Amino acid sequence: MKTIKKTLNLAALALLAASLNAQAAQPARDDPHAASAMMLDATRAGARIVAVGEHGYVLLSDDGGKTQRQARGVPADMTLTAVSFADERNGWAVGHGGVIVHTADGGETWTLQREDATVDQPLLTVYFRDALHGWAAGLWSLLLSTEDGGKTWRQLRLPPQDGGKRADLNLLKIFPSAAGQVYIAAERGTVLRSRDDGASWQYLHTGSKASLWSGTAAGNALLVAGLGGRLLRSADDGASWTAIDAGATGSITHLKAEGGAVWASSLDGRLLKSGDEGRSWQTAAAGADPLTAFATSADGAQLRYSRRGLLK
Repeated sequence: MKTIKKTLNLAALALLAASLNAQAAQPARDDPHAASAMMLDATRAGARIVAVGEHGYVLLSDDGGKTQRQARGVPADMTLTAVSFADERNGWAVGHGGVIVHTADGGETWTLQREDATVDQPLLTVYFRDALHGWAAGLWSLLLSTEDGGKTWRQLRLPPQDGGKRADLNLLKIFPSAAGQVYIAAERGTVLRSRDDGASWQYLHTGSKASLWSGTAAGNALLVAGLGGRLLRSADDGASWTAIDAGATGSITHLKAEGGAVWASSLDGRLLKSGDEGRSWQTAAAGADPLTAFATSADGAQLRYSRRGLLK
């Protein structure tokens, strides 16, 4: 079995506090100190910021991060690793124990759609194209899809890579291209691409051996990044890749294209910005705390999260 360090280096490496021991999910506790917990992903649901992280905590902010409150009724106390909203009300979060939780009220309350306490196989990424069609993925090529908003999830079987006996890559970030294709950034410098809504997948080789923790589309270009600050750009749907020096000395945890710019967070505390679809980068903010997540508020401000929660 692969080591915990290898399987869960997404976002914070050894910073992850939760155990990978499989166990049945219990409701997340109401914690007055939840705002100081480590958040591993954050996004916007309408004007609201929704962040997810350790202990199953979900934090909501309706004032651009000035104040935060804990969501009610999260049915899983497992570390939540990723969150995706299809619109301002419907969102999904995934995490350890293979859990998938869903909200239909903008993150206020959540219901459990899936868990698997029989195997140590966490989910590390989730993406919903709309309120019905979504994908979730994680450890050892675990890939799930739904066509009914998560009421049912179907496991997709990936082909072995390069003549191997079985598919065993860790799948770290699902993201769409501008043309609607679905991509997955994975370990060992690998990107997966589907041109038919997940019915079949092709392995793309970037020329790097680094684990790719995140990815995004920037105009017609694709960007993936991860371990050691490695960032790669493709202008031909993933057929070829060019290494880009983004100026990060730490691993890049997240990439997002928003408001005509591309943003990247890193474990060296830098928030990076590109205004030319990822060709060149500048440091937008820097600090001593490793960045584990970030989100853009409705007024365009960048909210940065670390192991200590939201940075002020």
